[in-house]
Amino acid sequence: MKTFAELELTEPVRRALVDENYETPTPIQAQTIPPALLGRDVLGCAQTGTGKTAAFALPILNRLGKHNRKAKPNLPFVLVLAPTRELAIQIEESFSTYGKHLRLRQALVYGGVGQGNQVRALKRGAHILVATPGRLLDLMNQGHIQLYQLEVFVLYEADRMLDMGFLPDLKRIISSLPDKRQSLFFSATMPPKITELSQSLLSDPVSVNVTPKSTSVDRIEQRVLFVERNGKQALLKEILCSPEVNRTLVFTKTKRGANLLADKLVRSGIRATAIHGNKSQSARQRALEAFRRKQVQVLVATDVAARGIDIDGITHVVNYDIPVEPESYVHRIGRTGRAGAEGIALSFCSGSERRELRAIEQLIGMKVPLADNQPEPRREASSNPSSGGRKTAQQGRTPRKHGGSQGSSQRPSARRAGEASGDESKPKPKKRSRRRSQNRTRSVKQST
Repeated sequence: MKTFAELELTEPVRRALVDENYETPTPIQAQTIPPALLGRDVLGCAQTGTGKTAAFALPILNRLGKHNRKAKPNLPFVLVLAPTRELAIQIEESFSTYGKHLRLRQALVYGGVGQGNQVRALKRGAHILVATPGRLLDLMNQGHIQLYQLEVFVLYEADRMLDMGFLPDLKRIISSLPDKRQSLFFSATMPPKITELSQSLLSDPVSVNVTPKSTSVDRIEQRVLFVERNGKQALLKEILCSPEVNRTLVFTKTKRGANLLADKLVRSGIRATAIHGNKSQSARQRALEAFRRKQVQVLVATDVAARGIDIDGITHVVNYDIPVEPESYVHRIGRTGRAGAEGIALSFCSGSERRELRAIEQLIGMKVPLADNQPEPRREASSNPSSGGRKTAQQGRTPRKHGGSQGSSQRPSARRAGEASGDESKPKPKKRSRRRSQNRTRSVKQST
């Protein structure tokens, strides 16, 4: 399939694609839409920003549009499960866009808000239900959602669901599904647990993997900057003030860190806001809208929000903290370079984050290049008996005031140097040890 015109889509769906100027499908769309239109189960793996949402939304809308049935209260025909509220909202918006010429009802169910409006939407009847696992189970337990008439089940970004600990919820939901159904399974990565889950969920699926062996996005220019934690904030401000930096997404490791960084940027005169799981849904939506409309230049986010940010025109992604999970790096930088555009991903790496950086480089199959004018990080200083251990340790402390990594990397070598200088006379270390012990005892007595 080379164009959407080749697909046997209903006229309303085809007209919606024309309205959106959709002509050429992405690889994941070209390989999954035809079998999905035939009712086959699909297992699709593709990077973020490759059009996975349309890959399942178009076949579903085409299927529902052919029958023109009335929606039944609390009995959806389609269930789409997403890991985060932001993703669920964006999926529902995509269904609205592609199905705007069809007379179909949708319901959106997620936590963090009152359930009253959601329950009323379900009672009116919805052909398509888009939900997050936690709130879905709550409403199922209350009797507001029944799945025995479900025809199509979509599991979206399944790898992220497992990362967030949703596997027990997924198993409970899947056990409530009817045996006779079409299942569409889409994920950005395919770790062993996801493969195992797909084997129990899908029946003779068409498997499509358009993710290259190198999991990083080729259009994204990746660079690493070695800087200690107390120097990261000043470096970020310097980068954000560059004329070529427009809309920037900054990732932190914690929610508190996101709030603190956003506040400090605002106090520095940089328009910024934060988004993370502790914020209310209305606050998160306001932050996204402000970022989308360029009312703020910088959006500071945590990994939970990473896949819920689908905004074109993000020129830079900054990993203020290196992610603990290497896969999160791929999802983070995938927020730029979308829709065929190019992007830049910068990673701030402190001495304590070198191990995480190496894990990322192993995953993506390449060494992340150094940023321009960025020196190679210093390796541990070699042992030098003639220099003396005390002097080396003192040298290692000085750069620490300026945020350099030299101090932390030289201290182990300083100890080794001290050990080497004492090898000629073994009683000396014991004598020094006794003196230190006596001094400590004397200081304790004085303090008491």
